[in-house]
Parts: sequence; structure tokens; C-alpha cells
Amino acid sequence: MKQPSRLLQGPVHPYLVLLIAIVLPGVGQVVNHNPMRGLTMLFFMLVLGVVTYQMAAPGISVIGQFAGGIFIYALSIMDAYMWARIRWEQANFSQ
Repeated sequence: MKQPSRLLQGPVHPYLVLLIAIVLPGVGQVVNHNPMRGLTMLFFMLVLGVVTYQMAAPGISVIGQFAGGIFIYALSIMDAYMWARIRWEQANFSQ
């Protein structure tokens, strides 16, 4: 029988999850074994980014035009790190 990879066996270090979440939005939740949450974050990031882009005035900066998507992006980074840290502490304190 094949052994599952190390990534699937236990929690990943929170700093690695943080780096992954910063580089690839939504993938931090996937690494935390919660793919639906990652897909949901990615979906709302895209939807709110498009909505705020459509509603923004022409003179607004790029950050302002995509503020909804950037807000969800920031939430997804914090969420991925928070759950990775909780999983990491539970695994290390239970031993």
C-alpha cells in the first residue's frame, strides 16, 4: 500500500502556509485541508474585485478599483495562517 505524502499526514508549518497564501490566493486553505473554503475565498475575491471595479469612478487608483477583491485576499491570508497555526499547535501540544 502506498504511503500518503508528508503534506497529507500532518499539519504544515504556519509560515509555509502564510507564504503559499500570499503567493497563491486560496491555496493556503487547500494546504490546510479545506479546499472548499479556498475556492469560496477565490470566488468572492474575483466577484468583489469585478464589482468594485465596475462601481469605481474613473479617477480612482487601481487599489480602490479592486478594493473588494483585495479585502477578501487579505482575509484569506489571515484565515489560512490562523487555521495553520491552530492545527500546528494542536499537533505539537498533543504529543
